[in-house]
Amino acid sequence: MPKTALITGITGQDGSYLAELLLNKGYAVHGIIRRSSTLPTERIDHIYQDPHAHGSQLKLHYGDLSDSQSLRSVMEQVKPDEVYNLGAQSHVRVSFDMPVYTADIAALGTLRLLEALREVQQRTGKQIRFYQASSSEMYGKVAETPQKETTPFHPRSPYSVAKVFGYWQTVNHRESFDLHASNGVLFNHESPRRGETFVTRKITRAATRIKLGLQDKLFLGNLDSKRDWGFAGDYVEAMWLILQQDKPDDYVIATGETYSVKEFLEETFSQLGLDWKKHVEQDQRYFRPAEVDLLLGDSTKARKVLGWKPKVGFKELVKMMVESDMKLADQERILRSAGHTVRGPETEQGR
Repeated sequence: MPKTALITGITGQDGSYLAELLLNKGYAVHGIIRRSSTLPTERIDHIYQDPHAHGSQLKLHYGDLSDSQSLRSVMEQVKPDEVYNLGAQSHVRVSFDMPVYTADIAALGTLRLLEALREVQQRTGKQIRFYQASSSEMYGKVAETPQKETTPFHPRSPYSVAKVFGYWQTVNHRESFDLHASNGVLFNHESPRRGETFVTRKITRAATRIKLGLQDKLFLGNLDSKRDWGFAGDYVEAMWLILQQDKPDDYVIATGETYSVKEFLEETFSQLGLDWKKHVEQDQRYFRPAEVDLLLGDSTKARKVLGWKPKVGFKELVKMMVESDMKLADQERILRSAGHTVRGPETEQGR
């Protein structure tokens, strides 16, 4: 009998890649989406449209991490074998402007979901495996480099504080109620599906528009901060592997290489034959109140226990994003030349 998975945040970057992975493995996949006047499902629409993508095995349910009742209702209806909690207000810079909302969704939302899972498991006797999407941002003002599973947390944003709560709540439910609940501490992972307000996508989106004369300047914050950047498609495979283990545990998922925002700029613009220094300016509005200067992950445990390793390298990742955004920029150029009004990329920067 095929397994059933429930994903929060299924319309996001990670959720869409995870849904594809699970569907290809024969899972029935259910996703929780918030009710709104428009459906933000563009990242998973291709699954429905592709007859070979198992679209009939993907079902969406209305629910919200702020609403315990909706989570219990979906959990009871779906009775999943595995739950992947990817839903959050995940924009670090925005979390400073919306700290209460960020905490409600990323911190208390995790607790609500864990409680819903615990209640359904107690009532049905069926073991449900739980994956919590934890973040390298929890390390913040790092105590050591590289960061591994035993590195202390020192969060430096409302988002990372909320993620620390979710991490420890997952551990607490595992130890208190014998749940198969695990954390994946994922370092930065990008793709062509990354939101346009995150710094990597903001760079590739702007650079391709600059190449085609649709934009002249790109405004960014701290260019010296360093991140361990991987490909989201590789990282969702680690999520799945974590829940296939007999015993729940916590794992760092990272490439083990770090690059600065400036190096990401250089690689992106050089692939387009451009000099980034002629087009990029720093703007104080895009600096965080508390910066995280360096994140570098040690995924030795995941490589040994899970047999996981990243397949896409830094330059290949940048190339993938540049090629995708060049197609978008070219479509925009054609529409503009035909007299159509086209929305440009988002202007807010995140990291």
